[in-house]
Amino acid sequence: MIETRQLVERARRGDAGAFERLVRAFYRAAYAAALARTGNPMDAEDVVQESFVKALERLDECDPDRFGAWLLTIVRNRAHNMREHERVRAGDPLETMAAAGPDRTDRAVEQHELGAALTKALATLPDVQREIVLLHDLEGWKHREIAKSLGISEVMARQHLFQARRTLRVALGGPEMKEYLHG
Repeated sequence: MIETRQLVERARRGDAGAFERLVRAFYRAAYAAALARTGNPMDAEDVVQESFVKALERLDECDPDRFGAWLLTIVRNRAHNMREHERVRAGDPLETMAAAGPDRTDRAVEQHELGAALTKALATLPDVQREIVLLHDLEGWKHREIAKSLGISEVMARQHLFQARRTLRVALGGPEMKEYLHG
């Protein structure tokens, strides 16, 4: 597999396929970072798209060995800017799942309720803790990678994850989340 460094260098020379591979490689992490900051899946998608466009425009400014951290900085800044400009929304987001009916299983409804509770609990975390939880637990990033992308020590990344999980345990309180939160 081609290293990120090589993909960045090829993308700088105009290789669209190389940039597409960078997008595929970093999309989920960028989305997790955006979602951690915006709290809204649609806004997070917008932030990610805008961030990749900005990254492509400014690719010459990037240290190829730090592309991931550089990209996530762009994502966090764009998300922050979006949040500042859209602080007051006209209404609450529409529910994405219809009420339970004959074609819906109890398990699907339970999973939706659990997801909604987790989303609400995640929203109570500070941005950095929310981002670390999503990158570590959703994306499978190692503490070293998270620390590098956020510009903090590995010990601090671990501490933020510990604090976030403790807060989530209290907020969620139920045994359903026990397996996730004790991981």
